[in-house]
Amino acid sequence: MTQFSDSDRIILAGLAFYGYHGVMMEENALGQRFRIDLELGLDMSEAARSDDVSATISYAHVYELVKEAFEERRFKLIEALGHHIMVRLFKRFDRLQWIRIKVRKPEAPLPIVAGEAAIEMLRTREQV
Repeated sequence: MTQFSDSDRIILAGLAFYGYHGVMMEENALGQRFRIDLELGLDMSEAARSDDVSATISYAHVYELVKEAFEERRFKLIEALGHHIMVRLFKRFDRLQWIRIKVRKPEAPLPIVAGEAAIEMLRTREQV
């Protein structure tokens, strides 16, 4: 199994989306902001040596796929949304060995003064 702490990774943090995911009726009707953080584990040795984008994964392509996966259907649970995004990423990018995703709801309908509700999942290709 990959040693995650020692792995090469692409990091995309704070990707912002507006969506209608959630259990509460208000969330489905009014929508809310979401933030997604990704760590994508892959061997970047060849890309580092060659300076060739085809030897890695394009950040722009990752963003486009995450946006598409985020918008293509509504989920009650952000756990299900995170899983869906990971499945789509593994299907599209063969180089990926593991993914860490954090889905955050900065304005979750909770009686909290500050903070956010979030989930974080770490999966290898074999686990999805």
